[in-house]
Amino acid sequence: MAETELTGPDIHHWVDRFSAALDRNDIQAASALFAENGAWRDVLAFTWTIKTCESPGDIHAMLSATLAKIEPRNWRVESGESAAEGWLLFETNVGKCKAYLRLEEGLALTLFTALQDLHEHPEPTGKLRETGLYNDGDKRNWRDRQHAEQASLGEEVQPYVLIVGGGQGGLALGARLKVQNVPTLIVDRHHRSGDQWRARYKSLTLHDPVWYDHMPYLPFPESWPIYTPKDKLGDFLESYAKIMDLNIWNSTEFSAASYNQDRACWNVTVQRDGETIELHPAHLVMAVGNAGFPRKPEFDGASTFAGEQYHSSEFTSGEAFSDKNVVVIGANNSAHDICADLVENGVKPTMIQRSSTLILRGETNSKMARPLYSEEAVEQGLTTERADFLNASMPLRMSEQMQKQMWDHVAVADADFYETLAQVGFQLDFGEDGTGLFMKYLRTGSGYYIDVGASAMVADGRIALKSGVAIERLTSDSVLLSDGTKLPADVIIYATGFGSMEEWVKRLISPEVAERIGKCWGYGSGTRGDPGPWEGELRNMWKPTAQEGLWFHGGNLQQSRFYSRYLALQLKAQYENLEIEVYN
Repeated sequence: MAETELTGPDIHHWVDRFSAALDRNDIQAASALFAENGAWRDVLAFTWTIKTCESPGDIHAMLSATLAKIEPRNWRVESGESAAEGWLLFETNVGKCKAYLRLEEGLALTLFTALQDLHEHPEPTGKLRETGLYNDGDKRNWRDRQHAEQASLGEEVQPYVLIVGGGQGGLALGARLKVQNVPTLIVDRHHRSGDQWRARYKSLTLHDPVWYDHMPYLPFPESWPIYTPKDKLGDFLESYAKIMDLNIWNSTEFSAASYNQDRACWNVTVQRDGETIELHPAHLVMAVGNAGFPRKPEFDGASTFAGEQYHSSEFTSGEAFSDKNVVVIGANNSAHDICADLVENGVKPTMIQRSSTLILRGETNSKMARPLYSEEAVEQGLTTERADFLNASMPLRMSEQMQKQMWDHVAVADADFYETLAQVGFQLDFGEDGTGLFMKYLRTGSGYYIDVGASAMVADGRIALKSGVAIERLTSDSVLLSDGTKLPADVIIYATGFGSMEEWVKRLISPEVAERIGKCWGYGSGTRGDPGPWEGELRNMWKPTAQEGLWFHGGNLQQSRFYSRYLALQLKAQYENLEIEVYN
């Protein structure tokens, strides 16, 4: 991140004044050091939650409620003299913290603070790592101890944390908690770790570059491809689970749960190897992702269709469809990837686009990520940890403004690309308010495609397109559209997305708990699919919810890596009975 000189004092002078105001409990003076449009985003350090305060008044209220309890001190600036932005370190009663500050005309435009480690229970990594030697009188070696732990957890010993879902999110959090010595069990319905990815269509690769996708503690090798093939990722995740000594029950279905208020634990029922088992964790983490159960629309006449119908999650390859008429309903990532796979297997599929889609060229996506996540960033000394911190340091309202400017530039720079799609009738958008892909992802998790080749197939007709239409009904051998078109169909593939995380709670815990916690994901932007009121943070993600002992973890690989640290710190603090008061 570039350090730019602005009018007014540098961050050294600002931090001196800020820390002095905090030391003398002068909350008015401390909050007055923020610009009128300034914002303070905090992750656990002051609030024990994930919270953005968006004005000096909000900051004053937060400090009034938290300052006396946390006693921040020992503020240190890592950046050079005359810098208008840079890294800070400080401590609280609870632990060591890190911050990033940006000034504008001498006042704080943004301050990002985050707890990094607990004083009494530091993470045993680096210089604090275990020796691997045993001097405790226990003659068992590592393998015997590990087997004994895995055999007892969930049987004789109850896990303190039960993670539902063993994808990248569940594994990342499981690894964090394992290192923190918090008894944790992961349950997953798949036979092997990584099967969530292996089961997807053959041609799938990650659309984000490798520097964005590392797992905690164990980054991908330097020879790893830029865009990871799905089976390669599945194998890596399986190896990751073994290397990190994670306790996982595969082939296990989570079937029901209820919270026991008197015992402060969950009553959980799972099905494993044909046996019904009850578990009683103190904390339940739903790491099922925002791509869980398939969402498949019910069209009139679907029961009379004589051909094959699949959800995108069931599609593996177009090899079997070379002589068939294939209709793909949807126009986002999965729809494009599946259509491209069909083309490669000799099929000319028809894509039905019912609403507009945001398209971003893969090359442009890499350019946008390059300042933080690229080989160039690594060569300049920007570690993954620092890149993640900088990525998280910009509050969402300001991110919207920055993304709007960025996408105005993308629209101009890639105008020829977008024109080729517009000429064939493809309906494009840059988000409802022009803020682009990242904000759309945070709002709804859908509605976009990062182009890795399928857009050219749409533009040149190898993928037939019907856009701006609705499905009227299905017949035995066709799809009837709202404009009167009758599409012959032997196979229909529904690339229509997945259900929400709170829907899992409704189905597996209870409708009452689902209603109590409210929606997961989105931040209240007021745009379609993400209703207000404004939250300023992703709803219910990685932080306390309205249901005691219930947490949500997920997102893409970068989010799973970054936020797993902070969810693990919250669970570790509760496991060690530290005094925690969440600011709300």
